[in-house]
Amino acid sequence: MKQESKGKINKKLFADRKRTNILSNPEQRLITYLVPKIPNWLSSDGLTLIGLIGSLLITASFLLAKYVHVSFLLFGIVSFFIQWFGDSLDGRIAFYRNKSRKWYGFALDIVVDWISTVFIGLGYVFYTEGIFELSGFVLVALYGWAMIVSQLRYKITGEYHIDSGPVGPTEIRVIISTMLLMEVLFPGVLDYLVFALCLVLLVNNLLDTLKLLKQGDERDHKEKAAKQKNVNTY
Repeated sequence: MKQESKGKINKKLFADRKRTNILSNPEQRLITYLVPKIPNWLSSDGLTLIGLIGSLLITASFLLAKYVHVSFLLFGIVSFFIQWFGDSLDGRIAFYRNKSRKWYGFALDIVVDWISTVFIGLGYVFYTEGIFELSGFVLVALYGWAMIVSQLRYKITGEYHIDSGPVGPTEIRVIISTMLLMEVLFPGVLDYLVFALCLVLLVNNLLDTLKLLKQGDERDHKEKAAKQKNVNTY
């Protein structure tokens, strides 16, 4: 494939969203490379299902690590890649094939993302013990909060962002995969890493929420000013 055609594909695939995450450039290049190679029989919904299966496999890796051996968490890292593959390519393949369904895809993506988050959180709850079980619940709640902020931002600004500054879903996957590797090497450390991740997400969500409220306030002022202008015109 010529470089020019790759550029055209890249522009087409990512025209609907603005990415600010650290790994956006290499991630987009990889997706641009993979999309044309997806067989025709594999649909966008099929890729969504693959992503969901990846999430279930992550849950399974926690259970196997709990009841068989901690090294099964390495299977969780592979499962995160499976989840990324399905979740990242489902919408892009629809754009590539000119079969995108904006609101159907948007609704399906949000629902499946939430189901996946719950299953991954449950996997950690099953794996850990004692007070740290609460961390799994808190992690799911905080990620849900981040999802809500993302949807509200879309409603207020009209721009769809799935990233929170330099960190997006891909970075979260990489971070958690690194945490799983650390747990295999140093059993017991995962509980404290999850607690630290919860603190980071809490601070980030608070900052994003304050920014969102400011954007909402600015839109309110603009709409009121526009209404007042219309009244004065008549």
